[in-house]
Amino acid sequence: MTSYDSLAEVYEWLISDAKLPPAEFAAAFDDALSLVPSNARVLDCSCGTGQLAVGLAGRGMEVVATDASAAMVRRTAELAEECGASVRTLRADWQELPDHFGDATFDAVFCVGNSLHHAQGASGRAAALASMSRLLRRGGHLVLTSRNWELVRSRGSRLDISDRLVRRNGHDAVVIYRWDIAPQWADEHHIEIAIAQVDATGPVRVRSELLSSWPYRHDQLEDELQSVGLRTVSNTFNPDAENYTVIATKALARDSSL
Repeated sequence: MTSYDSLAEVYEWLISDAKLPPAEFAAAFDDALSLVPSNARVLDCSCGTGQLAVGLAGRGMEVVATDASAAMVRRTAELAEECGASVRTLRADWQELPDHFGDATFDAVFCVGNSLHHAQGASGRAAALASMSRLLRRGGHLVLTSRNWELVRSRGSRLDISDRLVRRNGHDAVVIYRWDIAPQWADEHHIEIAIAQVDATGPVRVRSELLSSWPYRHDQLEDELQSVGLRTVSNTFNPDAENYTVIATKALARDSSL
């Protein structure tokens, strides 16, 4: 798993204005949340800085937030305290989750923020999905967001520099992505993300991190979900869209289709 420890302190600059408030972040998943009980026990297993976890807790759900980055988990705990939200936080990567939680513990598992591509190749991705599936009760739902990797790879290696300043906490910054696209799908790719704060009264301050990535096709993800006992009920993939959301359900015992 790639760590986001360096970017954790400035991760807000990567979150859109519309989704920065926890309540609005959670509202972006209203379609998925309509499928789970209002008092659901929920795992956010790539919690980042906690906007979704805190937003879900604000709706009365019992929320556990985990991340492979200790810095991200710390920031989630800080946001929960700031908002008066009850969120249990834990540093754990996907494969460690069954060490901390029993099978069928959660009504819903969220894996958002385009995080799954950091699992190391097809085997790492399969292990991550298997862990998430194992923790879901039967009839529960996995909610996963992904980049459109077909679109990303079609653009090749490049440098993307934001054409506008992003303001957070009274400071402005430029967001920069450097994409290193490998020749083959199965090869390790790299994304370097830089946040350059450009306050007029001081020096430019840059935080950056080089992240490893193993992309996948959208139909490959569908097959991998099915292989761990999850059936897709919704997939917003569009060849021309940057991102998509997949909602999958854990088969009921009487469901013989899997």
